[in-house]
Amino acid sequence: MRIKKIQTGRIHIPLKVPFKTALRTVESVEDVIVRIETDTGEEGFGEAPPTAVITGDTLESIEGAIKNFIGPSLTGMEIENLDGIMKKLHGCMKGNTSAKAAVDMAVYDLYGKSLGRPLYKLLGGAREELTTDLTISVNPIPQMVEDSLRAVEDGFHILKIKVGKEGYKDVERIRQIRQAVGPEAVIRVDANQGWTAKESVRMIQKMEDLDLNIDLVEQPVPAEDLEGMKFVKSRVYTRILADETVFSPKQAIRVIEEQAADMINIKLMKTGGIYEALKIINIAEIYGIECMIGCMLESKIAVSAAAHLAAGKSIITAVDLDGPSLCREDPYEGGPLYEGAKIRMPKEAGIGILKVPAAFQ
Repeated sequence: MRIKKIQTGRIHIPLKVPFKTALRTVESVEDVIVRIETDTGEEGFGEAPPTAVITGDTLESIEGAIKNFIGPSLTGMEIENLDGIMKKLHGCMKGNTSAKAAVDMAVYDLYGKSLGRPLYKLLGGAREELTTDLTISVNPIPQMVEDSLRAVEDGFHILKIKVGKEGYKDVERIRQIRQAVGPEAVIRVDANQGWTAKESVRMIQKMEDLDLNIDLVEQPVPAEDLEGMKFVKSRVYTRILADETVFSPKQAIRVIEEQAADMINIKLMKTGGIYEALKIINIAEIYGIECMIGCMLESKIAVSAAAHLAAGKSIITAVDLDGPSLCREDPYEGGPLYEGAKIRMPKEAGIGILKVPAAFQ
């Protein structure tokens, strides 16, 4: 099974409500879809969102990287030569992790199909079902409380609360949400780099003093401020999760050895796909550091690839794959089944996506 052509298309999916963080506001999924066709007629699918504020990638840069560099480098290669494909994918150009991720997952989709097995089984097969959290966007406190209550009513017992835009007011935001949803709900806090190190310590300690029972705080300080994250971790009891600070295996090692975080958030758009994410997972297993699997504003294709990775590896103990739950519609056929907070893995080979409504060229 050889790669015959690599094509791109675009998908537009409105969100149920605007997605708001400390970094941006988005009203719809506008992503690049990748289709790899083989000489045997098989198709593999991948996806990449333009998350310029985090990865630096735009729609145009993703498409250009695939058309001008990645596609010509991989065309003609055998899918069974997975290691060789991945070395060429990551060696043909620097950066462009989102473009690489989209092609990577399409290759893994075909790899699973070539062996006739669901991808998560090939990655370890740790579990057949996942439980994801649901993101609560940054809004006025009454709306966030209302959104949190609705999420719990819809069956999401793990809430990821976005903060980081209003400083110390964030403590009151979390306090009111905890009061509304009760003690049983799991609350995770994501500052998206919105606090300074000293702000982080003061606010997290205040949440601890109020007994708000926060599961973890994600990326409280700017991505490059490793010393700041280390400062925070050493002064609070709440777990600190590194997200934007870790793109690569080398960065993962540094965060772990510097004891700057308790957990690492793996996202395929940061690592450049499953192949490099597996290296971070191997590192985490060696050090005994638990991981979260997360996503950007991705639809079902990319989220499903991440779900296969999470279902394959037991070191991934937290799941933040709510992208399809945030979308107003599901235009695809096949793949994992998303039922509220539950993600049930498919029996189909590869990632399991069967039909993609995009015009490819």
